[in-house]
Amino acid sequence: MFNGRELPVSIQDFEKLRTSGCLYVDKSAYIYQLTRKHWHYFLGRPRRFGKSLLISTLKAFFLGKKELFEGLAIAELEKEWIEYPVFHLDMNVESYINIDSLYSALNTNLKILEKKWGKDNSDDTPASRFLSLIQRAYEQTGRKVVVLIDEYDKPLLGVMDDMNADAEIRKVLKGFYGILKSADQYLRFVFLTGVTKFSKVSIFSDLNHLIDISLDEKYAGICGISETELKQFFEPEISALSVKLNKTYDETLAELKKRYDGYHFEEKSVGMYNPFSLLKTFAIGKLLNYWFETGTPTFLIRTLQKLDFDVRTLENEVKIPLNSITDYRTENSNPIPLLYQTGYLTIKGFNEQLNLYILGFPNEEVRYGFWNELLPAYMPKTDLLTEFFVGSFIEDLQTGDVEGFMTRLKAFFADIPYELNNKTEKHYQTVFYLLFKLMGQFIDVELRSSRGRADAVVKTADTVYVFEFKLSEKATAEDALKQIDDKGYLIPFTAGDKKLVKIGAEFSAEERNLNRWVIG
Repeated sequence: MFNGRELPVSIQDFEKLRTSGCLYVDKSAYIYQLTRKHWHYFLGRPRRFGKSLLISTLKAFFLGKKELFEGLAIAELEKEWIEYPVFHLDMNVESYINIDSLYSALNTNLKILEKKWGKDNSDDTPASRFLSLIQRAYEQTGRKVVVLIDEYDKPLLGVMDDMNADAEIRKVLKGFYGILKSADQYLRFVFLTGVTKFSKVSIFSDLNHLIDISLDEKYAGICGISETELKQFFEPEISALSVKLNKTYDETLAELKKRYDGYHFEEKSVGMYNPFSLLKTFAIGKLLNYWFETGTPTFLIRTLQKLDFDVRTLENEVKIPLNSITDYRTENSNPIPLLYQTGYLTIKGFNEQLNLYILGFPNEEVRYGFWNELLPAYMPKTDLLTEFFVGSFIEDLQTGDVEGFMTRLKAFFADIPYELNNKTEKHYQTVFYLLFKLMGQFIDVELRSSRGRADAVVKTADTVYVFEFKLSEKATAEDALKQIDDKGYLIPFTAGDKKLVKIGAEFSAEERNLNRWVIG
């Protein structure tokens, strides 16, 4: 770390965080509010958003570790500090590929509990072992049990594209999580975290008393960092970062907001910053796409490809019914709920008349990180993205080498592997779209979003490039160039002193590549 303070980068254990002197953004008032009643909760949040730390904080609270909360808001609120038997099940312990992976994860978690609370050898299933453990803990302590399950849905996310494994895992989870209803008389508090609510799993079809707080305004800030918390807890880090970036304090705040803020977990709630990205930025002193270093979930990319989803629609206003935003059905052909739940889209507004959420990218880190992760899926060749890195295209235009840009673009398409030659026209349009979108994080790029605009406009320091593409079967490069003039695509840029360059190009559907281009 470059600024001297101890930051909890990747620390998900509350006790370790507090005893090692790490900075802690005080969320303990939420803990007090949650634990007043003997209720069962579910919270859905994207990965690396602090769910595991929240579970660990709840664990420390219910173990009665008052000393860990000294100086925090809850220290003035909580009076009892009763120690309960706590069952903490971490479903992150495996990479799930089949039913054996699930059994391994459940066995790992249950063996830890059985070491403390004992084992009944007659219990031969994970569900029966779980129920017996809850009963024994209650009998031995005389106190009801607290159950905390982190990433309950990870086994299902790992096999989303394997119908057989999905069915087997659902069946086991139905019985295992169903214990939380059977054992309700022995339970003081239940809290589950995950990414999505899967339909047809008993925890959401059978447990009708489970309270979903994922879209509850009272808990919108329970994970993540608000702008108020950013300024309150991280003033030294912001100041140090501004010095390193040679920016003012306010300019640095604006840059952090643009890159990492913008998550909304209720239509009227304040925006939340991604905590992982903020902490990494402060620890390293560089503005990078840290969230994507941990990897885009492979199931998400596979789902988009399987559904042949047109990712270009995500830059426009995306709408989804209120009752669909937190419930993902594997048989559904709409991946929008999953994109929201995994953090790639967030709530931008709400149409009360139609009960529709309006979604969009939360910030630049997600927008450009998402496009960057998608491009290899459409261009699956290992050396392609290193040889034709986005920066090379930008350099061509910055130096005025339009021929070089178009030649590079043609080579880019020509190098698509042979096995993809049968892809649809939409596939190639998407590749073109992704490439120009990725350029947009470095220079000003506009893609057509309505009638009367060119396919793409790229602005460098001294030049404006206007592109129009035509299918060669329907029109020529000359026709494309003429359309730029006839439609007045250059008119919005004539008032300035930049050089104006227009490019008309033909794209051959048969050859799946650029055929000709004309520069005017």
